[in-house]
Amino acid sequence: MTTGKTPKTVFWFDDGKRPNVADSLDKEKDITLHRLSYNGPKADNWGAMSASHAYCITSTRQELPAEYHANAALIARCPDLLAVSTSGAGYDTVDVAACTAAGVLVVNQSGGNADAVAEHAVAMMLSLTKNIPQTDRSVRAGKRAPRESFKGWNAKGRTVGVVGIGNIGSRVARICGLGLQMKVLACDPYLTAEEIQARGATKVDLATLLAESRFVSIHCPYNDETRNMIGARELAAMPPGSYLITTARGGIADENALAAAMKSGHIAGAGVDVWIEEPPPLSHPLLAFDNLIATYHTAGITHDSRNNMAAWNAQQVAGILRGERPPRLINPDAWRKFTQRFERIFGFRPKQTA
Repeated sequence: MTTGKTPKTVFWFDDGKRPNVADSLDKEKDITLHRLSYNGPKADNWGAMSASHAYCITSTRQELPAEYHANAALIARCPDLLAVSTSGAGYDTVDVAACTAAGVLVVNQSGGNADAVAEHAVAMMLSLTKNIPQTDRSVRAGKRAPRESFKGWNAKGRTVGVVGIGNIGSRVARICGLGLQMKVLACDPYLTAEEIQARGATKVDLATLLAESRFVSIHCPYNDETRNMIGARELAAMPPGSYLITTARGGIADENALAAAMKSGHIAGAGVDVWIEEPPPLSHPLLAFDNLIATYHTAGITHDSRNNMAAWNAQQVAGILRGERPPRLINPDAWRKFTQRFERIFGFRPKQTA
């Protein structure tokens, strides 16, 4: 057992985000921070990583080379790794099961960009139903098409279906229900009807939500349960002339199936912020549609959310290395083994309180 004076070490790959967790961790006097580069010498990177106790990792798959994903292979090369902390709400770059088996805590910054993403989703919804992108392009092109050709729909009184009503989905429900006076349905198998009602929606199953919603907005995590969850069958179940908004993760909505549904006219429009490949190639079939709003994982990028996520990330990592149980723990089953490993490394037991 060590003496409790073991230096606390964290590594982070500079992904260009500003502000970032490294800026915040620099203020922690008892933490040594390694700022690494994806293009840096691998031997230097692995030298720092193998001796570190925490990994501050990007949440975005496309930003991270495969060898630096937090999986079993990386954990095996980092014997004293105690925690992996993602930069956002998602944790696609982390093998949670492998971390749990090894006694490595996984935390995210869920809620840090919730307002930004919810506002983006509702902005897409309103822009689509009011034909704002099409009108803008017509003005700029000098075509001056008749105003009646851009006739849209009011949101008031219509139904929005929220798939996943966590931090972001609950904000979408509140904006749509209280602000726009819409009927809000929600599908979330992990919450009771009472819990969903408290978040401003009525609990239904996915089939009912799809059948009754003029707008469907996706806010669930990407995992084995949700991969291609919205495919050709689900899109066909939506009412003709409905709209799909996805700001969660690429791969939940089948992009090819959505393109086919838009080509047929069954889906009146879509807002897509998340893609299998980000940004999508110019040849992507969805980009051919004027009634599609395309952004590329920018929904959560605001000055406010960047400040939140950098600060929360640093606070959780610093707290873990002080022996505190983090507030946004993804894998609580890892806690017992983590405490044993923590004591072996630092010489004292973590606090047991939640």
